[in-house]
Amino acid sequence: MSTDTTKSKTPDKTDQRVSSERRPERRGSLAALAVNVPAITRAAIGSRGFAEAGLVTHWPEIIGAELARGCQPDMLRFPKGERSDGTLTLRCIGALALEIQHQSPYLIERINSYFGYRAIARLRLVQGSVRHRPQRTALKLPSLSPTERAATEASLADLPESEVKDALRRLGEAIRQRAKVPQQR
Repeated sequence: MSTDTTKSKTPDKTDQRVSSERRPERRGSLAALAVNVPAITRAAIGSRGFAEAGLVTHWPEIIGAELARGCQPDMLRFPKGERSDGTLTLRCIGALALEIQHQSPYLIERINSYFGYRAIARLRLVQGSVRHRPQRTALKLPSLSPTERAATEASLADLPESEVKDALRRLGEAIRQRAKVPQQR
């Protein structure tokens, strides 16, 4: 009994289409993570109606830091088949809801200027808790001792004075300072 293990010379077109859709295009080099973040987060943010992640990420710049502390975009809905005149649902703390309601024409104008067209026609307010993003503080690096500075200089002694040497000096000092900071886990 013999079985034919060879495949046909012309592969099935559906197999080609499926495999090419699943396989990302290779670029041959590394890409910055920031380049790929919009594609990665599109599904998660899109489920809440945010076609543009920038509305969420740039919220404090769009409406102002003071208001952003008490409200955040929750959902964006457009009329069926359109991408304009949508309703933006804002989750806000109770005390701020009245102020946002009074400022809604101004806020709608600011949001639409961010989009570049009349994306939002109405704000819908929902009272509730607001998740705050933790503020990142700059890491306080300890100063270097004269012997550590001398060690950095000694490693650069062979290089001529230039902007590159200055940059390498700053980098070397920063690495030495960073090594003195205890690791947080």
